[in-house]
Amino acid sequence: MPRWLMLLAALIVFFPTPVHADASVDKVLVIGLDGLRYDRIAPADAPNLDALIATGTFGTSLLYANPMAATSSGPGWSTIATGVWPDRHGVKDNSFTGRRYDLYPDFLSRIEAVNPAMNTFAAFDWKALSDYGTFGPAIDNRVVFDGDTNGFPAEDERVTQAAEPVLRDQNPDASFVYLGNIDIAGHNSGAASKGYLDAIKASDAQIGRLLAAVRARPTYASERWTVIVATDHGHTDAGGHGGSTIEERRTFVLASGPGIAAGATPRDTRLVDVTATVFTQLKLPVPAGLDSRFVGTRAGDPFDALPLSGRVNETGIPAGVLGFTHTPPAGWSVNNSALPSGGVEEWRGWSFTTDEFWSRAQRDQWRELNVRSRGTFAVADSDEWDDRSHGAGPYDTSLTSPAFGVAGRTSATITYATHYRPDGTQKAQVLVSFDGGPYAVVKNYTAEAIAKVEAVPVAVPAGASSMTVKFRYFDATNNWYWAIDDLRVTP
Repeated sequence: MPRWLMLLAALIVFFPTPVHADASVDKVLVIGLDGLRYDRIAPADAPNLDALIATGTFGTSLLYANPMAATSSGPGWSTIATGVWPDRHGVKDNSFTGRRYDLYPDFLSRIEAVNPAMNTFAAFDWKALSDYGTFGPAIDNRVVFDGDTNGFPAEDERVTQAAEPVLRDQNPDASFVYLGNIDIAGHNSGAASKGYLDAIKASDAQIGRLLAAVRARPTYASERWTVIVATDHGHTDAGGHGGSTIEERRTFVLASGPGIAAGATPRDTRLVDVTATVFTQLKLPVPAGLDSRFVGTRAGDPFDALPLSGRVNETGIPAGVLGFTHTPPAGWSVNNSALPSGGVEEWRGWSFTTDEFWSRAQRDQWRELNVRSRGTFAVADSDEWDDRSHGAGPYDTSLTSPAFGVAGRTSATITYATHYRPDGTQKAQVLVSFDGGPYAVVKNYTAEAIAKVEAVPVAVPAGASSMTVKFRYFDATNNWYWAIDDLRVTP
């Protein structure tokens, strides 16, 4: 970098742009830690992260993988910033090619659009987040360094020094502070190394300084602060990311603040949830059309309450990973009467499973792309079932819901998350029955429906009082799969 640019960067640190007068007593600080694998926090010396976990909600989850996007920083931070998955924001790798920030801007830019009187601040030492518009030009105040100049340990320190006086002495309502050194340590020595733990310790100390700056505010006692910490991807034990291993896909959203449950560790949080959590805590309406939801919201999906077991035939899944059951929730039923005997036990008919358990069964067959399911979801997987000997005949299984009340309605809408990959002869249908009568098909799947939320309109016959929904997957052998989640029936 030319010396004059380095001097300009230094001036930006010491003379940050002031923000205007205070707009809200509700404040949110989002801290981004690049490349922090959530299972390495506990063994690290990280008292500030530990305290936030104890006082807040710590939701862990897994990323997508290719072909949706690589487990790289460009897609990861775009997902955090925009509140939508890569199939919407368009960023698939660190080239940022295909980005659609015009349709899905970052949460700070959205705040400026909703309420320009609110003060926004961003500081980061990965210049790409500014150059490509991941965090857009509408933000009131930004501090940007180039992480390649002096190395990320030095750059993280400069970001921390720049952010402290803004958080302490100015009035940012919503802030984003990015620290990149943990990712560099992962690349240099691997996530299983002491160097990686040392980097977590150093970043944790910088988090402590940011929190101390917030608490030193003259108006802190009258303010309501929420702190959110998130990461863009994980790392392999040996170091590196971009692929589809569980370790590379490990992410989390940690939030502590008013109205957020202390000590909660939900299984249904997703990386997109930062945006909705920021808006909720600022008492702003969550923008429509996002994949994001407030980190404190539990959808009440009955699948998520099911107790799960470990592997039976799937010996490639670690024994300690609990992730499947054939027992449906109360009121639901599975019909395997036409299913041949044998096959892989975990996938005999509709199973209830998790992202980690299902994607560990077989990588790189797009199971990782099921991003719009949360927590526990239902899967019919003839591909994996066929990996063990079984009786003659095709795979045929049905999952039926409890009855939904439809009295007095002329129509209803069935909504659910779906992840369907077709192959060969397999078929998938959604059927409905009114008041225990015959089932009628309302949706046939004849093409891929990857990571979608479906809304299927249904006409309600005159005088009908109840409706059940059936998901049938059949005429399959060594074909693909169907996953569904979060079924709802609305007027």
